[in-house]
Amino acid sequence: MGNWKTIEGGVCAAQGFAAGGIHVGVKSHNTEKKDVALIVSETPCSAAAVYTTNAVKAAHIHVDKAHLANGIARAAFVNSGNANACAPNGEQHAETICAAVAKAVGCAAEDVICAATGVIGQELNVGVIVSGIPALYASVSAAPEGSDAAAHAIMTTDTRKKELALETKIGGKTVRVGGITKGSGMIHPNMGTMLCFVTTDCAISPEMIREALLETVKVSFNRISVDGDTSTNDTFCVMANGLAGNPEITEKNADYAAFVEALKAVCIPLAIAMASDGEGAKHLITCEVTGAASEGSAEAIAKAVISSTLTKAAIFGADANWGRVLCAMGYSGEQFDPDKVDVGFASAAGEIPVCAAGRGIAFDEDLAKKILTEHDVVIRIAMGEGASACTCWGCDITYEYIRINGDYRT
Repeated sequence: MGNWKTIEGGVCAAQGFAAGGIHVGVKSHNTEKKDVALIVSETPCSAAAVYTTNAVKAAHIHVDKAHLANGIARAAFVNSGNANACAPNGEQHAETICAAVAKAVGCAAEDVICAATGVIGQELNVGVIVSGIPALYASVSAAPEGSDAAAHAIMTTDTRKKELALETKIGGKTVRVGGITKGSGMIHPNMGTMLCFVTTDCAISPEMIREALLETVKVSFNRISVDGDTSTNDTFCVMANGLAGNPEITEKNADYAAFVEALKAVCIPLAIAMASDGEGAKHLITCEVTGAASEGSAEAIAKAVISSTLTKAAIFGADANWGRVLCAMGYSGEQFDPDKVDVGFASAAGEIPVCAAGRGIAFDEDLAKKILTEHDVVIRIAMGEGASACTCWGCDITYEYIRINGDYRT
């Protein structure tokens, strides 16, 4: 555990932030679910974001890049139910929403960022959203309930909300960091159909918050995979309003390191929660690679294993088919000696080695099945190549995944 403690409040935990979520009817046939969310700061924030690596990008990404060019934001709007990607009038609708939010909040439209998640290719019902923004703004609260409402509003196929907050000391002041995220399917390294919004009252410059964001995404959201599909909509945004009163972080010093530590402490568990809540998943798969020649090599190998459809299917069936693990390692693109590799499986039910020096060894199949029946399953790989390590997270693939995605649009 680092120098922080977990607290309640999500994106409302930090001073000066409020959030809310209501139903406006983005999808006409959905009459109950909250489908729009808003996060607002009392004061302008240093802000930065990263987006999908997919060449096909949702409209909001182009708008947000322009709005965040100066590193300043005041509010973030999100709708679920429609991705506003590859859709008619997408960027125009995103700008219209930002203008409506700005009017309600009392700021410039360029200080509003927006995001969307849902079905691709269908025109966004911008009218119901704009009509609902006054009520949405009226609903925002600095209480934990505000973050809870926003976290539920951004969900699509998620089965549970994903929210976390903590506090730490930076520059002699109490600093709070909190986040909400959504993501269950279309998740693959280099981000997946995921939206993540993190708020903090830390005083930090736009340049340094962007550096902190880049360091954090590398070891959190870029190390998970659910189904091998990289989304059009991924957005990870951090907003810092400075109300904690710490000396502003303007360089990579001890205070910067403490902030990055706190940001990672929020984002890594949120990323793991996304992998655990993969569409139809019955198991969280953690792949721990040790003894690699470099961290980059360890990461590539771990990503290949958690992304392997055959490995995911084996875990679903509680089948200790370690050959699929070695196979995935082999097509990772990394150079290594297979004759040095050891593989084992572990969970709350125990641990069992299944491969030593690249060859199968005798093991208790009943114990292996018991281990792999647990929800949280760990694949441990020892490379014998060096001293570097990396951990990535994924989930199994089930019949339910096919059911969810077979008729997602209709």
